[in-house]
Amino acid sequence: MKRSWTHWARAATVGAVSLVMVAACSGKSTTGGSDAAGGQVTLKINFWGDFGLTDLKTKYEAAHPNVKIQLNSGEYNAQHEDLQKKLVAGNGAPDIAAIDEGFMVQFRSQSDKFVNLLDKGAGSYESKYLPWKWKQSLSADGKTQIGLGTDVGGLAMCYRTDLFKAAGLPTDRDQVSALWPTWDKFIEVGQQYTTKTKKKFIDSGTNLFNPILGQQPVGFFNDQEQLQMDGGPKVAFDYTIRAIQAGLSANLASFQADWDKGFTSGSFAVLACPAWMLGHIKDTAPGTQGKWDIAAVPGGGGNWGGSFLTIPKQGKHVDEAYKLLEWLVQPEQQIEIFKKVGNLPSQPALYSDPAIADFKNPFFNNAPVGQIFPKMAQGLTPQYLGKKNGPTRVAVENVITRVQNKSLKPDAAWGEAVKQAEKAANS
Repeated sequence: MKRSWTHWARAATVGAVSLVMVAACSGKSTTGGSDAAGGQVTLKINFWGDFGLTDLKTKYEAAHPNVKIQLNSGEYNAQHEDLQKKLVAGNGAPDIAAIDEGFMVQFRSQSDKFVNLLDKGAGSYESKYLPWKWKQSLSADGKTQIGLGTDVGGLAMCYRTDLFKAAGLPTDRDQVSALWPTWDKFIEVGQQYTTKTKKKFIDSGTNLFNPILGQQPVGFFNDQEQLQMDGGPKVAFDYTIRAIQAGLSANLASFQADWDKGFTSGSFAVLACPAWMLGHIKDTAPGTQGKWDIAAVPGGGGNWGGSFLTIPKQGKHVDEAYKLLEWLVQPEQQIEIFKKVGNLPSQPALYSDPAIADFKNPFFNNAPVGQIFPKMAQGLTPQYLGKKNGPTRVAVENVITRVQNKSLKPDAAWGEAVKQAEKAANS
């Protein structure tokens, strides 16, 4: 949904932004409560990006007059940091907390702080989920399920057809896919674009690093929780620095004002596009309908993001929260979210439903998203994401940002990335 950056998000200039957001989130209680009049229950949901919840909130409240839903969308990293803070404090957590896959191992290792959804009957949903998605939020002993998956983030590439045409590049999605079977070819195409237009090709180095990393057999950690920087991270980092040195990056921090403006201003022509990204583009740049299309990602496949809804145990309205969570993952709501914001459900049976399988997104030049993203999701073998995956990723992203800002020389960047990753992994 993320991932969310969205579901994603995934901001590059995380340090200062995260601290501000944590302070903002902690400035008032986030625990749901009962209104004095009528005993109405207020349920707070913390998330980031666009989970497609606005219309569903209205729908659920109409059917449940005693329930008021409070939607709290914040910055991706800050929401996870704030949740950790509230779990340690023992109070202040929301009734429902979204958690991204990149932070899930960290939180499922604290399963005692969450409601065990198996005790609520959630075991009946196991067969409905992609097997790896169900396991991602299951405790190591298999006895506690802390979340139900919302979406998965199979990868593609979104590109501006009008900008490609102006650069003399093909605009047909199959022809564009053929331009970049590998990341080496992708960089070559980017250099052709920048030479022709004198404009930047991609939005950010960090948003190149993450999808490439997501394609590698091993990410930051192996399943023994050992940091593995010389594997997948080194591959992704090297390509990213090459792209930055080639002048391809607009150096825009994800989910910040300048990045949002870039979707309409033409500051970049292409970006890695997990399913959850579609909703953000549509919401941010409504005037660009029909100018975007979707091509294959270089290197083939991969996953970036995908989230879960959890219920912190400290909440005052656990039963009501579970009823809402359970309603949100039902097929009708999952299909509505997919069609509205692009988030691909975690339940593969829905992929053959005509409402998804036949869906073409009019905003993205009628791209057959109901075929593109399910195909990627079903073929995934996701990486193991360690307990410190989130903060380690942030540490490396910050190094990439320093290179883009020219405050760190490229030839010193890898050593600094290793240093900061080790610091985060051992903190």
